[in-house]
Amino acid sequence: MTVHFIGAGPGAADLITVRGQRLLARCPVCLYAGSTVAEELLDYCLPDARRVNTAPLDLEAIEAEYVRAFEAGEEVARLHSGDLSVYSAVAEQLRRLDARGIPWTLTPGVPAFSAAAAALGRELTVPEVSQSVVLTRLSGRASKMPGAERLEHFAASGATLAIHLAIQRLSEIVERLLPFYGAACPVAVAYRVSWPDERLVTARLESVVAALAAEPIERSALILVGPALAVREFRDSALYEAGYCRRFRHTDD
Repeated sequence: MTVHFIGAGPGAADLITVRGQRLLARCPVCLYAGSTVAEELLDYCLPDARRVNTAPLDLEAIEAEYVRAFEAGEEVARLHSGDLSVYSAVAEQLRRLDARGIPWTLTPGVPAFSAAAAALGRELTVPEVSQSVVLTRLSGRASKMPGAERLEHFAASGATLAIHLAIQRLSEIVERLLPFYGAACPVAVAYRVSWPDERLVTARLESVVAALAAEPIERSALILVGPALAVREFRDSALYEAGYCRRFRHTDD
């Protein structure tokens, strides 16, 4: 018996990985985060699979489901939204499984920032404009930010910021970022990317709050900030230049 943690992707059922889909198709038990995972993903499950929506459950109740399946010798598919590597609350579950000697695997999924970039038609790392993407958030009820991980510290680098779980504090974010990026810096707010009600709002840092005033977004949104989001004039990467020598392409020199 194994608990298979699966990144379900940003929303659309066809954005799950092939491996994740195959795991769903073979596991007799599926635990899924019903508040953030599309119900259509459950169509990949066995017809008679036990489906448990973990949205109303606390960690102890979720652990009890793992123990029940372990004692019954049933493999579990555990669906989390997005990718497991960031803001997934997987670490505390793995710790409890390890303490009980229950084996587990991790299958990555399409992360929210990647899906948002695709929806916007943008690369987040543009040559000599921005070559770093910072995935971050603000302190909240679920957990506090470490003291050194302040928004201002990341902003000082000029990197592309992908700010999660903080749309309710957009005005504060704008105020804190303006001294570093300037009023004209492009911003994108990506709401429920790949879901039927997907919404993308693009604006300048100075005007993004006003752009959302008429139709506020209160949850399930990612905030992207940085010049790479709108730059048009930039140097091409040398990767595909005729004279660029790399392992699979050699020059005559």
